[in-house]
Amino acid sequence: MIVLGGGGAFYTSVEETPRQYVSMMFTPEIVDRGWPEPGLHFSIHEISQRAQDRLREVVRQVLLVTSDQVTIAEFATGAAIKETLLTAIDNAFAEIVPAKWTTRANTTRQFKVFNDARAILAGDVAHPIYSGELARQIGVSVRTLHDAIQRYRGISLHRYLRLRRLWLVRQQLLAGAPSVKACALAYGFWHLSDFSRSYRSQFGEAPSETLAVSRRAGVGPAEPAGGKHES
Repeated sequence: MIVLGGGGAFYTSVEETPRQYVSMMFTPEIVDRGWPEPGLHFSIHEISQRAQDRLREVVRQVLLVTSDQVTIAEFATGAAIKETLLTAIDNAFAEIVPAKWTTRANTTRQFKVFNDARAILAGDVAHPIYSGELARQIGVSVRTLHDAIQRYRGISLHRYLRLRRLWLVRQQLLAGAPSVKACALAYGFWHLSDFSRSYRSQFGEAPSETLAVSRRAGVGPAEPAGGKHES
């Protein structure tokens, strides 16, 4: 397949099997060859096996040639190399295979839900945000939010939010939090033994070890995680 994007476009995916990639960035941006319009995020297109084989071989030859030391005279062939590469891409786009999965992959709504979730979580690190509240802020159902996270991160919504809370606890401990227990409770980990196991599994050390390191480094106690609240 070919994944195509322009300046400022986004692309994220979860691959469950090993794959090989080649990334090509053209400066200035290619705008006059009739390629599909990517829109706000990269668009994905399945191509025929024949077109894929031809494009792969051209890319391989280009990499072999350009990886060698070349003289100034030889470097003048750069325009010819670029033209060969662009022609191979033209031919690949001429052999796009209609596939239902690409329609799902190119949907902008689910990608927007994912990006909205990331933006909200990045903007609020003072306290934990749970699934219902996050879905409410985005304006979707929890199921829709779960599907977006599952697709673009490869894990469930519950695990995604739990990992975020673990990272927030770690940041507080590294900043010299008053205690492990207070910090864990502040970020919603009420089952402390389960929290300790999850923390060690994620970071390779106990939370008390993280706090001890920060204190040995002379880091003072952090501000209370919840901040000031008004009723």
